[in-house]
Amino acid sequence: MNVRYPFGKGQRPHTLTQVALQRKPRWHEVAIQGFLFFCGALSILTTIGIVLILGKESWLFFRSPEVSLREFLGTTKWQPAIGQFGIWSLVNATMMTTLFATLVAVPLGLCTAVYLSEYASDRVRSWLKPVLELLAGIPTVVYGYFALTFMTPLLRAIFGRDVVDIYNTASAGIVMGILILPLITSMAEDALSAVPHSLREASYALGATRLETAVTIVLPAALSGIAAAIILAVSRAVGETMIVAIAAGSGPAFTFNPFKAAETMTGHIVRISGGDLSYNSMDYNSLFAIGLALFLITLTLNIIGRWFVQRFREVYE
Repeated sequence: MNVRYPFGKGQRPHTLTQVALQRKPRWHEVAIQGFLFFCGALSILTTIGIVLILGKESWLFFRSPEVSLREFLGTTKWQPAIGQFGIWSLVNATMMTTLFATLVAVPLGLCTAVYLSEYASDRVRSWLKPVLELLAGIPTVVYGYFALTFMTPLLRAIFGRDVVDIYNTASAGIVMGILILPLITSMAEDALSAVPHSLREASYALGATRLETAVTIVLPAALSGIAAAIILAVSRAVGETMIVAIAAGSGPAFTFNPFKAAETMTGHIVRISGGDLSYNSMDYNSLFAIGLALFLITLTLNIIGRWFVQRFREVYE
C-alpha cells in the first residue's frame, strides 16, 4: 500500500499557528538587557576603582618610614602632623555614635514595624509609612544642627551643663538613630508582611493573642529580614558624616564618656580635607588610610549580615 505525504516524507506542515509561535527578535528587549548589563558592570567597575584608589593612596601612607602598622592599630592618639598615628581614637568615637544610634533606632524601628504590620489598618498604614520615610529625605546637615541646637541643650538640661559638653557623641548618636529609623522600620515591616498569614491563623487557632503571635511567631519567622535591616542601618550610621562633623566634636579624643567631645572617622576626614593639604603629604595620605579602615569596617558588617541572613532565612511554600 502506497502512502502519499502531501508535504513530503519527514516534513511537518507549517500552519499559521506554528508560524506565529516562532521566536522573533525583540530588539527593544535586547537593548534593555544590554543597558541593564552596562549599569551592573559600571557599578562593579566603580567599586573596584574606589578600592584601588584607597589601596594605592593608603600604601603611600603605610610606606612612609614614620608610620608603622603596629602603631596604627595599637595606639590611641591620632595626630599625623606630629607623628602620632593611633587610629583607635577615631574608631572609638565612630563606634560610640553608632552604638547610640542603634540603641535608639532598633527598638523604635521594630516596634513601629510590628505596629504597621500587625495592628495598623490599611488607612493608617497608607499615610504613616510615607510620613516615616520622609525622615530619610531630610538633609543630614539639618540633622546635625538639630542635634547641636535641640538635642545637646536637652541633654544638658537633664544631666547638667557641667556634665555634658556642647559637642558630644551622645547627641550626635541619638539624632543619627532618628536618621536611620525609617530604614529599619521600612525594611523590617516588609519582612514581617512577607510572613505567610497561615502562620498567624494557626497561632490564633491555638488561642494565642495578637501580641503573642507577633512576638513568638511573626518576629522569629522574619528574623533574617530584620537582621538585614539592622546591619544595613548600622553600616549607614558608621558612614554618616555631617551629623558627627557638626555635633560630635572636632578633635580626636579616646574617651568612653558619651557626653565629651570626640571626633569620628568621617568627621575627621571632612575637617582635614577642608583645609589646604598638599598632595602626597602625611595628612593627605592619612585620609585614605582612614577611608580604607572605614571601608573594611563596613565590609565586615555586610559580610556578617549576609551570613546571618543565609543562616536564619526561612523559606515558605
